[in-house]
Amino acid sequence: MVTLSQSFSSIQPFQALVIGDFMLDTYTTGRVKRISPEAPVPVMEVLKQESRPGGAGNVVLNLLALGAEVFAVGRLGADVSGEELKTQLGAANISGLIVEPNYRTPVKNRLISDSQQLLRVDLETIQSLLATCEMEIIAFLEKTVPLVQVVAVSDYGKGFLTPTLLHFLITLANEKKIPIIIDPKGIDFSKYRGASVIKPNLSEAYAAAKLPTSAPLDEVARTLLSGTEIDLLLVTRSEAGISLFEKSGKRSDFPVRSKEVKDVTGAGDTVLATICLAVASGLEMSVAAQLANIAAGISIEKLGCVQVTLPEIARRLLEQDAATKIYDENQTYVLRQVLKGRRYTLLVLSQGQGMNNALFRMIRELSRSADSELVIYVQAAPGDEFIDLLSSLGEVDFIIIQRESLEHLLGIMHPAEIFFMENNEKELLSSLLSRFANNAAAQAKISLIKND
Repeated sequence: MVTLSQSFSSIQPFQALVIGDFMLDTYTTGRVKRISPEAPVPVMEVLKQESRPGGAGNVVLNLLALGAEVFAVGRLGADVSGEELKTQLGAANISGLIVEPNYRTPVKNRLISDSQQLLRVDLETIQSLLATCEMEIIAFLEKTVPLVQVVAVSDYGKGFLTPTLLHFLITLANEKKIPIIIDPKGIDFSKYRGASVIKPNLSEAYAAAKLPTSAPLDEVARTLLSGTEIDLLLVTRSEAGISLFEKSGKRSDFPVRSKEVKDVTGAGDTVLATICLAVASGLEMSVAAQLANIAAGISIEKLGCVQVTLPEIARRLLEQDAATKIYDENQTYVLRQVLKGRRYTLLVLSQGQGMNNALFRMIRELSRSADSELVIYVQAAPGDEFIDLLSSLGEVDFIIIQRESLEHLLGIMHPAEIFFMENNEKELLSSLLSRFANNAAAQAKISLIKND
């Protein structure tokens, strides 16, 4: 049986396309000292104002935080807010963001005083996408969708996602066998017919099913899945977790494992991005839902719309399962993300190495540095019991099991120090590292340990 930890370690780099309603979330913070003489309303003195991408833009940021290459597809107005939004999308490919004439980039301005939101002011124009812009987007999708491993649709009901555009996108994704995950809006889910997964929140699901909140959630799922040609329904239930429904009637519930619920804002976007991450790596939807639930649990422990990273998910998994420490040499992408920017030591163990006093002492010694992680590379897996023993040690941060060679590993990872047991020849190792003259690994300190 493949564990969640094993599935997580198999995650690979991926390309995603995010299409939907892009907007700018603005936060105006100030203090209230008096009531206006003009009307019985508070007067707020503005101290700070900041903006960040919202709507589909927040999904883009979440995917970037998870290491994806992202194509952003949507519309903006010819205004300052649109330019600011594009700037804040960072490393995303924004060539799919078009400027529509006479359209205003949506801005949602929240007025906050003493950590309390007083009012939200929405500056937006809800209008259907112009036919000329629609054709431009379709042409972009036709050449871009085949380049990605997953498509995320973030619908906020602003008129951009027309029936024609949605039908073309879903049909194209299905033809190319690319999963398409939809965060829906409105009460008519038939417009998403043919999508791989639809991901409403609890209130959206009940509204679309046209059922009272007293109705069982299973009945809601049956109603939504019947006649939509959608096989999977994933309902996010805020701090209650995620429920996954299959067309067969099977239901799986995943309660949130959160240390403290501070703010559920943006958790839905975190779930959508994490589902895309898992699906793009070929993981089953049940596994994707579990990973998304862990990411959402991290998200709601923080205030505001935040982006959850692969290292955060890895470390949360590590708290739940020591097997998260173990990586195959050919599946080190996630581990490299976890260790990015951190100092770490590599301890290389040869074939046939077992636990002895020298090895145990060395593990204890190498783990004493507070600013360095300890990674053990087992050149040939001596057996599951030895690996299990290593992973059970709190001093060991990660374990890599050899599948190719140490040379291959040092081509992609750059430890600060490398330690070998004495049955390795130091001259041979120095020769090996010299082949990486332009590689940070060539600067690593090499040490031999007496194996007794």
